[in-house]
Amino acid sequence: MVAMSNRDAHDQALNSVEDQLSLFWRRARSLSAQLSRQVHPDMEPAAYGLLSVLRREGPIRLTELASCLGVGKPSVSRQVAFLESIGLVYKEADPLDGRASSIRLTPEGEAKMSQVQDARRQAFRERLNEWPDEELETLAGYLARLNEI
Repeated sequence: MVAMSNRDAHDQALNSVEDQLSLFWRRARSLSAQLSRQVHPDMEPAAYGLLSVLRREGPIRLTELASCLGVGKPSVSRQVAFLESIGLVYKEADPLDGRASSIRLTPEGEAKMSQVQDARRQAFRERLNEWPDEELETLAGYLARLNEI
């Protein structure tokens, strides 16, 4: 009987984690949509993620960008074409392989992303400012562990 109650407690804890992660993901999607509109009113949230990777990684090939995002090349190609059309990214010859091209942020893309990401970081700081450092480090560790999946 004890094993069953341990199992019930474990199931209840897993359900609680699932509920909290679902809420977190819904809020993250909503935030991503808001941030993408701040960069450009017609930009899809997926394009914001693409710009974030470009800002973090620097110039990158389309295949590597798709891999970082966990999506297919056609989806990334479509987003890159849109972002090129509004002047936020451009393609250049890859210095390691002239047949390939790398995608990078334009100065305007860098400026827009800097502005939006600074605002996002400020919102995180305001929300988490009261948390003790050790709790923030614990949260970061748990999220990293979860992201390893």
